[in-house]
Amino acid sequence: MIVFLVLFTVYLSAVMLHRIHTVVLKETYRKIFRNELLLCAVMLLAALDLRFGFFTLPRAKVLRAPGWVLRLAVIAAALLILFFCGRVIAGSLIRSAGEAENAIVLGMALENGKPQKDLLLRLDTAQRYWEEHPEATLILTGGNPDESGVTEAGVMRELLAERGVPEESTLLEDKAATTKENFLNTAQMLDPDVPVVLISSDYHMDRAAAMAEAAGFTHVLRLPAPSEPLYYGANLMWEVVLDLNELISGSSAR
Repeated sequence: MIVFLVLFTVYLSAVMLHRIHTVVLKETYRKIFRNELLLCAVMLLAALDLRFGFFTLPRAKVLRAPGWVLRLAVIAAALLILFFCGRVIAGSLIRSAGEAENAIVLGMALENGKPQKDLLLRLDTAQRYWEEHPEATLILTGGNPDESGVTEAGVMRELLAERGVPEESTLLEDKAATTKENFLNTAQMLDPDVPVVLISSDYHMDRAAAMAEAAGFTHVLRLPAPSEPLYYGANLMWEVVLDLNELISGSSAR
């Protein structure tokens, strides 16, 4: 477990440092990365203590009680992190039955103006849904323009057009900087009491659906897109950080 956690931290650092240097939302990614490292440190500390028991090593009785308190606190924190990991994974497996006239497709930060692999996979899912329901409208969401002014939603529309999805079958929500804003803005464009299909990456689906409901959408049908396996661990930790942040402060960065 200790070796796994060390290797996972190295992997996570490599992924996040690459993203920090390529995405528009650099400061947001830096903040999330710092919190991800903190969670990894808590997990590693718990594993080290369970293996070597250094919190309870002092023989002096006066130090044993604080040591046990620290041990229990670290273990409880590690279990909380694992709980949220499990919740994200479980949420990624839920797929709702049914169809709707509108499908909200969530964007993802561009890397040097180009879509990340997971955004392309979201578009694959959106394209298949439109092909099965050609009367449906795809609401493409995401602002955060790069230096050239290209937004996530704009890139998505261009790519879908290249795949044969006509522009009249898409609507753009290209002002939002966060997922929460995506839904608040989209709720102004649609009737939130009418069923809507939600398309996003599997690991993102649980939190996204909760934010859609918080924005007023009363009937959200989940249609998770597959995600890139190589980056799943980093994306999982991203979701856990934001879930814990919401638990602690009641707010979510993205």
